Amino acid sequence: MTFLDPLYIPFLLGLTLVYWWPRPHTERIRLWILLIASLAIYTSLQVQYVPLLLALTGINFWIGRAISHHYRRGLQTEYADLSNEEWQAMQRLWSHRATQLLILAIGLNLLCLFGFKYLALILNGLGVIAPNPILLTGRNWLQNYILVPLGISFFTFENLAYLVDVYRGAPASEHWLEFASYKFFFPKLISGPITRYHPFIAQLHAQTKTPKVEQFTEGLWLMASGAVKKALIADPLGIFVDLCLGNLERAGSVDLWLVVLAYGLQLYFDFSGYVDLARGTALFLGFNLPENFNFPYFTPNIAVFWRRWHITLGDWLRNYLYFPLGGSRRSLLRTCFNLWLIMAIAGIWHIDTRGTAWGFVVWGVLHGLALVIHRLTDVYSKTRPAWAQWWESVPGLLTAWACTQGFVFFAWIFFRLPDLRLSGLMVRHLFGVAGDAQFIQKIYYEALGMGRFDLFWILTVLVTLMALAYLVQSGLRLQLNWHLKLILVPICFLAVWMLAPEGGGRYIYFDF
Repeated sequence: MTFLDPLYIPFLLGLTLVYWWPRPHTERIRLWILLIASLAIYTSLQVQYVPLLLALTGINFWIGRAISHHYRRGLQTEYADLSNEEWQAMQRLWSHRATQLLILAIGLNLLCLFGFKYLALILNGLGVIAPNPILLTGRNWLQNYILVPLGISFFTFENLAYLVDVYRGAPASEHWLEFASYKFFFPKLISGPITRYHPFIAQLHAQTKTPKVEQFTEGLWLMASGAVKKALIADPLGIFVDLCLGNLERAGSVDLWLVVLAYGLQLYFDFSGYVDLARGTALFLGFNLPENFNFPYFTPNIAVFWRRWHITLGDWLRNYLYFPLGGSRRSLLRTCFNLWLIMAIAGIWHIDTRGTAWGFVVWGVLHGLALVIHRLTDVYSKTRPAWAQWWESVPGLLTAWACTQGFVFFAWIFFRLPDLRLSGLMVRHLFGVAGDAQFIQKIYYEALGMGRFDLFWILTVLVTLMALAYLVQSGLRLQLNWHLKLILVPICFLAVWMLAPEGGGRYIYFDF
């Protein structure tokens, strides 16, 4: 069952009623309700991996408690009479054991992620370098019989964040039910947003016996806007993108540039629509999940783009990889290397369930190089006041925005076509290639019911509406009031029901 399944709304309404029903021992019962409902949702999608995820949850819960126990041992009275030298020696011992446990836990989590997402790919690469029947047999068996667990990447990243937070001094979860309810919380389980344990549980403890009307209003609005983004914008754009890329050799340069623009918009509306539906669902149950997008296509440089695109992934990369590597506290060369490395890792993380790889790696490396260029430009600008002043002027900001977004949309080619043979073909055909006449007739007039120029204007209007929304919310700081939201909610759902393409497309980030 997904967010746009016809049975989802009745399921959510029933769950909300049961969740908020007044009863004794409210918090514990709510945790059981969350866990059972989340397991039911995941079981409806991929039942075979429920035992695996439960086992991983138990292992991470136990190791988190063990790490915390080693740090709390110094508070026990039996160690109060130790001398300073003995005390320091014991602290080193406890810290060493906690570090060993952390390394063990990280290794187990990464081993699981590696086995499902990357092992078949590596066997394939080794088979190309040194053909071996055993390698090819192993690769074929993995590809044919082993599915990648839905949400395994997000599940693993949350585990690692929790363990590192506990290692850094945050309290470990003392109750398996709390930790399991957090891990399996169904709105965020499959595609995020990546949510940290301690803010999530703090919201649970702060819940009152009766919900607030405002959270239902905002939840309905988020779900309505998310459904519109996915069903009325992302899915129709996806039809055009899939048709064109399915006939890549026959598409002309104009068609491919339209695909570049359409796919960038499709990806944004698909993923941000999913997050809106996830956040709206969570609000019905009293949880405010973190935002994941903040108008990323209206940012003037690549660093700000990554603070507004997939925000929770960017925060995770900064907090748990970039800062431990030294961040920007060391030399400029080391800072540039750290930026490049983090984005290369982000590209590797995006390797999808189809087992294709190099396009995602190229995408990550390109973004790493873009961040390096931005950092070098920023350092140079600080030594040239006139240069810095120009970048802050209107022409400079427009130039910076055009360069940034032009690069972002171009790099999406390798994200959409991770097979380098296809992405390379598309890049070569971006200039000077005329479209096949039959291709134009079939794709535009027969499949879409419009011409190239009509599609271009639709995309232009869509971008203009996004710009207006950005100016209203970020510039004028205006928000819709709850009365207007309640009026618009049924209109949005009715439009989705009447106008959405049949079948609907799979969420793009389900593949990661």
